[in-house]
Amino acid sequence: MLAASKILIVDDEPRMCESLKILLNNNGYEVHTSNDGHEAIKCLAENDFDLVLLDIVLPDMDGFQVMDFINQQHPDTMVIIITGHISMESTLKALRKGAYDYIKKPFESEELLTKGKNAINQKILTCENRYINKKLQESEKRYRYLIQNSPDIIYTLDKKGNFTFISDVVEHLTGIKAEQLIGKHYTSIIYEKDLEKAHFFFNERRTAERVSRGELRIKVGKDNNRFDLCEVKYLTMELKSTGVYDRPTSEKAQYLGAYGVLRDITDRKRLEAQLQHAQRMESLGTLSGGIAHDFNNLLMAIQGNISLMLLSMDSSNHNYQKLKDIEIYVQRGANLTKQLLGFARGGKYEVKPTDLNKVIEKQNSMFGLTQKQINIHNKYEENLWTVEVDQKQMELVLLNLYINASQAMPSGGDLYISTENLIIDEDSINHYNARQGKYVKISVTDTGIGMDKATQQRIFDPFFTTKDIGKGTGLGLASVYGIIKNHEGFITVKSKKDEGSTFSIYLPASEKKDVDIPGSAKDIKNSRTVLLIDDEQMIVEVGKEILGILGYNVLTAKSGERGIEVYQKNKDQIQIIILDMVMPSMGGAETYYRIKEINPDIRFLLSSGYSVDKEASKILDSSRNGFIQKPFTIDQLSEKIEKIFDQVPA
Repeated sequence: MLAASKILIVDDEPRMCESLKILLNNNGYEVHTSNDGHEAIKCLAENDFDLVLLDIVLPDMDGFQVMDFINQQHPDTMVIIITGHISMESTLKALRKGAYDYIKKPFESEELLTKGKNAINQKILTCENRYINKKLQESEKRYRYLIQNSPDIIYTLDKKGNFTFISDVVEHLTGIKAEQLIGKHYTSIIYEKDLEKAHFFFNERRTAERVSRGELRIKVGKDNNRFDLCEVKYLTMELKSTGVYDRPTSEKAQYLGAYGVLRDITDRKRLEAQLQHAQRMESLGTLSGGIAHDFNNLLMAIQGNISLMLLSMDSSNHNYQKLKDIEIYVQRGANLTKQLLGFARGGKYEVKPTDLNKVIEKQNSMFGLTQKQINIHNKYEENLWTVEVDQKQMELVLLNLYINASQAMPSGGDLYISTENLIIDEDSINHYNARQGKYVKISVTDTGIGMDKATQQRIFDPFFTTKDIGKGTGLGLASVYGIIKNHEGFITVKSKKDEGSTFSIYLPASEKKDVDIPGSAKDIKNSRTVLLIDDEQMIVEVGKEILGILGYNVLTAKSGERGIEVYQKNKDQIQIIILDMVMPSMGGAETYYRIKEINPDIRFLLSSGYSVDKEASKILDSSRNGFIQKPFTIDQLSEKIEKIFDQVPA
């Protein structure tokens, strides 16, 4: 089992230290605290930390002195500045000294957790890259080994550029036998798009510097037996080429040929590309999630007021239908933010063991009713393994893939959907670039227009679309990517222009059995008291009025701290708390645990413009709790509260 990441909190406010410690402990981190600089340095001298949350303003020394100590003694430790009084000059100074980021008080728990996680992940990636670079440097020192034991391709060329020798490792790397290359021109193994570059590298030996370095791609043999190269067209090699002359020191020396080394750096280039892609997608995800959260709060206020107006208006009123139309547009806006949150990987709603064959069959039937011009072909694994997923999100994934396929086949065509059980073992792990284990694979193949390589590289980016303006949001496949990633799975795409596309989804299998969770139909009893905790004034006002109409007595609070105070004073009257998970200062998670200390049996309905995050998932695992995403209607709120009261305590 992996050890928990260690975090040191350095802040002169004991309450702040304690609050952060509780939050981080609840998220699986090992946490130490210090209230001044000397104590922090002593703690750093005795321990290794992955991350330091550092207040610049300390009672006994400048926080930058602590940073200097960290840079000298623990250069791999990440630092995030946390302060309420920091100038731009101090911020720049901290960043120049190597701080990963800074957070200004007051801040939201989600911001701290996200930046902390990113910092620790950055440390891990940096250490991995350093390890890879170290290994590469060590391998460069072993060039004196016997040629046939070298992991690199070593070769010699005559003055015409034909191979006179090439080491046997070329067969291991490319599947091409060394003897097949003897007497052949060097261009016979060069990838077509690098031929011009190869001519430069090899031919300049005649007229310019006698040693050159660069990168070249070489072909992979079609008949190779290596599993990890079955779909690879080329390997990226690092080239070092040296000219051979009859009189090396003479200006009139005659060129005789060249010798050189080709080192496989394909994995290194792949890791670099993965790191860059992950950083770009993470940044886009953070931006998308923030936009969706704020937009959902606005939609909640609009939806709430519409619900209240409709309740007091007769259907014959000339404004009634206009309000119903506005309500429809609000829900369309909510659907867009759901796709944004899907890409941002903002959480799952209701996870349970699921038979994906049943989900696919249901979606196929619905899609087939509306797309008569498309022939749907199914091929299901008979005893498909169970997966733990949010069924609604899986339906959204399939719908987006089906819509994408239909748009690629405007005149109709064939859509092939298949499922299969798949085991990724040690032999195939590099091919799939995933963890070992059991997976359920879903493949969706169309016979449409296909995509070029450039489009495939951006197909999962949010807001990227090949459609005309106004005909697509560019969020469909982005949300598919985010949802699958959030379920610990991965998705791949294979496509050729004018030949169609195949999207393959891989989800971890579960040992649990498929279950159906029955709903409840009991009536809500009136005269119960609800505590509504939300930092948005407009949501508090609308929520209070809606709950009153539903027959509840309502108490409100606009912060976590105030919510605890209100509950403490009225704990004998309050039966349920509706709690916003994203609030400044004290977030929803901390508020939840603080109130649970007062009364472990109190019921909670969590609410957020985001979907369920990891912290909320932990809370929902316990009984007598529920979740509702903003914006919601009065009927949805009533149903959620009813469901919580119907639950039987464990």
